Amino acid sequence: MALIPIGMIKKKMTVEQEQSEPFEEMRSPLTDHLVELRKRLLWSFASMIAATALCFFFVEDIYGFLVRPLADAMEPEGTQRLIYTGLTEAFFTYMKVAFFAGIFLSFPLLAMQIWRFVAPGMYGREKKAFLPFLIATPLLFFLGGACVYYVVMPLAWRFFLGFQSTAAETVLPIQLEARVGEYLDLVMILIFAFGLCFQLPVLLTLLGKAGMVTAQGLAKKRKYAVVIAFIVAAFLTPPDIISQILLAIPILSLYELSIILVRRGEKNADPA
Repeated sequence: MALIPIGMIKKKMTVEQEQSEPFEEMRSPLTDHLVELRKRLLWSFASMIAATALCFFFVEDIYGFLVRPLADAMEPEGTQRLIYTGLTEAFFTYMKVAFFAGIFLSFPLLAMQIWRFVAPGMYGREKKAFLPFLIATPLLFFLGGACVYYVVMPLAWRFFLGFQSTAAETVLPIQLEARVGEYLDLVMILIFAFGLCFQLPVLLTLLGKAGMVTAQGLAKKRKYAVVIAFIVAAFLTPPDIISQILLAIPILSLYELSIILVRRGEKNADPA
């Protein structure tokens, strides 16, 4: 049996050790990133749960705030009430309202956790460039929710309530008997839909900084943006033209704002 020299064995072990070292170096940062991601996710979930628990103590006040536009739109001789047809519907509706308000309240904390996760991997210049977008994200989300509450819902609710009738008009009166669960689900969907659509300037400006879109390209595709805006509005809003227009117009306005921001970013990046 042939004997392998000890030197060759040591050399082979040295080569294998050198080849394994890069994998160990790659595995260590990946593990650190996963641990950091787990930490940030735990903080995000903990803040969301704490905010939900806090909001549950004030759930009746939050409920009153959300139904105020409907109460204002109803005529004095209307039903002036919301009903529930399932034994547990009102309880679970309160739970959903508290959870919804908790997410809304903890959104800035979630954005902060995202910032703390990505900031260590950035240079100082990149941090300064990314920080305004992190601040703008919750502000635009709240602005979208405010647009729904103070503009869209009053107009849309009056439109829907206009289909009520009296016995003199239709023999049998048509009166709204809205379910509390359905109404609040609709309100929450609208607020989140508007809040997400209002992130358009942040998304397009980041894509512009990454070189994936240009102001000239966005301007040329303006006619396609109009069609897409109304399609998105048709999917995200109730099936009435008023709500669709009230969502499509802000989307198009934000699209124009995005073109201005991308163009400004291109001018700042131009060394000339």
